[in-house]
Amino acid sequence: MDDPLPHEARLAPAATRNRAAILAALRPHLPNAGLVLEIAAGSGEHALHFAAALPALRWLPSDPDAEARASIAAWRAHSGTPNLLPPVAADARDPASWPVAQAAAVVCINMAHIAPWEATVGLMTGARRILPTGGILFLYGPFFEDQRETAPSNRAFDLDLRSRDPAWGLRALSDVDAAARREGLRRRARIAMPANNLSLVYRTG
Repeated sequence: MDDPLPHEARLAPAATRNRAAILAALRPHLPNAGLVLEIAAGSGEHALHFAAALPALRWLPSDPDAEARASIAAWRAHSGTPNLLPPVAADARDPASWPVAQAAAVVCINMAHIAPWEATVGLMTGARRILPTGGILFLYGPFFEDQRETAPSNRAFDLDLRSRDPAWGLRALSDVDAAARREGLRRRARIAMPANNLSLVYRTG
């Protein structure tokens, strides 16, 4: 990967910082083989890192934003990672439009707090529709938790998000769990991550 990056390839410093920690949390819960659908893949840097580290899995990144998909495609072309599939358009708020009938796992990183609540609800509906029994939905990001003190940085982040868009903001983990249960998904793991984030693993069946 010594060639210059295509100009379409976005660089997200947070992705560089957190990708190794997220992979370490995610890896034990993934199947040995199959298709992983990533919702809201953004720049594509997580998709590239995970696909390269997990060659037995086919990694399908998706995003509703055309510029994000262009970035993912640029990273894919630059890297030549064979199990990283071409990006597809998919909106978490409209799971009926997802261009995937079945996946072994669904991954969603840093979406819930920068999208309307309907996106999280749709994510649960879509995951239930395409996951087999025992399939996993993996979420990463900052959340509010009952009975746990919220870090000042997360409170400030929540206020900043809501000032930019009232529909955004950190979600209560209890609300996320309830939305998952309505779709037959149960949380099987809560993993504390750096910078006051969480990795959450939900499983069908």
